[in-house]
Amino acid sequence: MILLILTTLATFVVMEGITWCTHKFVMHGFLWYLHEDHHQPKYNGVFEKNDLFFVIFALPSSMSIYFGLKMQLYHLAAIGFGIALYGLAYFLVHDVLIHQRFKWFKRTKNRYLIGLRKAHKIHHKNLGKHDSECFGMLFVPFKYFKKPKVTRS
Repeated sequence: MILLILTTLATFVVMEGITWCTHKFVMHGFLWYLHEDHHQPKYNGVFEKNDLFFVIFALPSSMSIYFGLKMQLYHLAAIGFGIALYGLAYFLVHDVLIHQRFKWFKRTKNRYLIGLRKAHKIHHKNLGKHDSECFGMLFVPFKYFKKPKVTRS
């Protein structure tokens, strides 16, 4: 049982790397046409084409859980649960906290969450396909977590 929990947690951590690579090389690469509307300011629709990436990540998760449980391949199911947990974290951090698609956590004083917001704003500063930075979601460069230095005159 402990090995299954560790497999789920390890999958969650590995998903950050997979997400980083997917964001940089797929979303800002050959599937830019699905991701482009996400970089446009003041998008007023309920859904974006970019939301199709939820389905892309949900498929291996749900299939791993289903077949892992059905065929008693519990490590496969644990991997599926790790992907699903990462998807939940992505939804809460990206869609709720950063983009405020749901008005649940409007104000936070948590330094980590503020750092994630800063990094994502830097990513969206560039509206185009190229020259973006900060492709991660949960692990971003430490410079975004530092408090600004107060200068006294």
